[in-house]
Amino acid sequence: MNSTVVALVSVACIFGGTLSGLTIRRFVPADHLSTDSKDAVKLGAGMISMMAALVLGLLVSSAKHNFDSTNAAIVEGGAKTIVLDRVLANYGPEANLLRERLRQTVVTSIQLLWPEERLKESLGAFEKGAALEKLLQEIRELKPQNAAQQALQQQAQGICNDMLMSRWVQIAQAQTSLPVPFLVILLFWLTMLYASFGLIAPRNITVIVVMFVGALALATALFLILEMNRPMAGTIKVSSAPMLKALEHLGR
Repeated sequence: MNSTVVALVSVACIFGGTLSGLTIRRFVPADHLSTDSKDAVKLGAGMISMMAALVLGLLVSSAKHNFDSTNAAIVEGGAKTIVLDRVLANYGPEANLLRERLRQTVVTSIQLLWPEERLKESLGAFEKGAALEKLLQEIRELKPQNAAQQALQQQAQGICNDMLMSRWVQIAQAQTSLPVPFLVILLFWLTMLYASFGLIAPRNITVIVVMFVGALALATALFLILEMNRPMAGTIKVSSAPMLKALEHLGR
């Protein structure tokens, strides 16, 4: 779902609840707006507010954890890429072609995940989807001449397998999203909450401005939750710095 569209719809719904409450207030009998009645409305609004705050807090925490996990995977992937290059360098001249393919794999990943990065390297005919799998296959096809090369080959295979696992975990995490019914229910709570505010608030420009700012803040929170649930796409993305740093050190 589009985060910006959800945020705009949220602002309209939540602030619309305030305007609805202010409008309904004009038709409510005066005795229904007594101090005792307002206290009862505040009690109900407080319950809704507590539930909404709890759910929003959990959603923000979950989205932040997802974002941090992906960012940690990118950092770890950059470090493993450098280590794999060093292992192949220690293997000997026979692995020079694999080191170049590793560099092309990193270039491919950066251009796919961060298309805004302008890299001078050309992808050439290197296929985007299975670059890392092909690299692993070529590492397996190396013919070690001694025990040291055999150990380095096994180490390189292990690192490459870890990188593949991390890649598929990130792909699987990217498939998760906030269920639409869950979002609709939360938005309904917030709309009803602001409708109750409008019902007991005086009708003036200050109240309207404050309610709009509050609706905007809540919509922004929903926007952040949806964006951080998609750390590899959208406006808020994990940094490409670890992969760019790894690319800088490859081949040295």
